[in-house]
Amino acid sequence: MPTGTTRIRLRPANTSRIPFWGQLAIGAFWLTYVLFSMWGDTKANDYHFLHWVFLVFTFVYIGYVLVHNAPIFGTQSYLEFTPGYIVHKAGLFRAKQVFAAERIATLELRPMLLRLQLKDGEVYALNLREVKGKMRKTRFREQVREFAAKHEVRLSETNNPTATA
Repeated sequence: MPTGTTRIRLRPANTSRIPFWGQLAIGAFWLTYVLFSMWGDTKANDYHFLHWVFLVFTFVYIGYVLVHNAPIFGTQSYLEFTPGYIVHKAGLFRAKQVFAAERIATLELRPMLLRLQLKDGEVYALNLREVKGKMRKTRFREQVREFAAKHEVRLSETNNPTATA
């Protein structure tokens, strides 16, 4: 199966307390403040170089916000089904979680959660609220079923009629 059909794109995990547009507004305010400070200063101050330092930090902050929240460098949050593994990547600055098929004891598929229980007793819960779109959710459920059938992993599905999948 080609990689394009096995990778499910996730929306970024919105874990920050300030929304994306708020973070950009803070960066824009910081940028205008630094620029006006640079032009308003008569250079009589010995610490004029700090304006350049703060300007660089401003661009680093705005770049971080854009890279973390927008898919500038491609898909950064995804679930991928490879021939022998399930790979979960939660974002650009997060490590991949790789689950080998031979280490998975059971898969539990709930409307908004995929719970993996490994043979050594560890349990991982993957939040499915990050899966975008109805078609992707349907495709994801089919891929979980195929993965479980192919690798003979016990799959239990819980359907909650009040929750939408």
